[in-house]
Formats: sequence, C-alpha cells, structure tokens
Amino acid sequence: MKVTNMLKLGCILAIFAAAACVMLAFVYTGTASIIGRRQQADLEAALQEIFPGADSFEAAHGIKSPDAAVTIENAYTAIRAGKPVGAALRLTRASYGGPIKIMAGVDIDGTITGVKIMEHSDTPGLGANAASDKYFVDKAKGITFYGQFTGKSINDPFEVKGDVAAITASTITSRAVALTVKAAAVAVSSWFAGIDVDAVSAATEEGE
Repeated sequence: MKVTNMLKLGCILAIFAAAACVMLAFVYTGTASIIGRRQQADLEAALQEIFPGADSFEAAHGIKSPDAAVTIENAYTAIRAGKPVGAALRLTRASYGGPIKIMAGVDIDGTITGVKIMEHSDTPGLGANAASDKYFVDKAKGITFYGQFTGKSINDPFEVKGDVAAITASTITSRAVALTVKAAAVAVSSWFAGIDVDAVSAATEEGE
C-alpha cells in the first residue's frame, strides 16, 4: 500500500513538474518576443536619432575598425532616397568602469551625424555624465558631452581638452568616447572609399 501511494505521489509530482515546465516555456517565449520587439524598437529609435537624415537602414558588412581597442558590433548603411548617404555603427571600447557601447552615425564625407551612449558602467555623477542629456559642455548653446561630436569631421583630432571638451574629473571616459567616435569616422570613410556606391544603391533598389 505504501509503495502504491508513493508511486501515485511520484506521478502527481511528475505531472506538476511537467506542467510547470510547459508554463515556464510559454512565459519565456512570450517574454523573449516582447524583449525582442522592444530591443528592435530601441535600435530603430537610436539609428534615427544619430542619423536623422536617413529614410531607412540596411545591415552593412565589411566595415572594419581601425583601432584594435574598438570593436564594431553592428553596422548599418544609412539610406536616403534609395542611395547610401553614410553608415551607423554600434561600437564597444573599454572605459573606466568597463565596456562602453556607443552608436555613432557618419555620413559619406566622414562627418559625424550623431552619437548616442547605449550602455556603460562608469561612475554615476562622473563618467556616467557621458550619456546624460542634462550634462552640458556648453550650457549656453545646450550642447551635451555626446552632442559635441555632431558635425565633427574625420580630419578633426578628437583630442580631449583640445577640440573635445572633457567631462569633469572623467578624462578616461571622455577619451574612450572620443577615440571610439574617431574610429567610427575612419571606419566608415574607409569603407565607402573601397566600395562601389552605385552598386550599393542598385542593390538597395532591388530589395525594395
């Protein structure tokens, strides 16, 4: 009798365990889908923010970082009226508190169209100001730390405390961002110099 009861109890527990696994699988699937849509929406918003002149973005391949310390995680060709006008890169580099992830837009002439700090682990109130829309390097003109890079050219030095205003007491973070944005400008310019822009335009039109 005891053996029978134990078997019944084991079966019941097995059924509950299986049901719990099925429920967790459904929850995970639903959550993963929601997270995926949210991440895609965040990406699209970031791309539009750093490259407001583009109509759409296509995955780009073959763009190489000129700086061994900077990793290009993702690259997108910026398209306007069916033609490539630049590229947007998601880059990673070591900063004071760990890796800092940056989105940078660069037009076909090597001019920065926008910069956005996506992730960082730097000190709140110091290096974290790199991503703050309330930290101004020129308060009169409303220019934020990351905003100062918009309009800079590949030919600029991107030198902290030179043509780049530093975050107070956060030279390491300031330099990490400046060098990453400079690498983005060089990478995109080199890529466009080595590809057939008309071929890219034709391929884009065929895909529409």
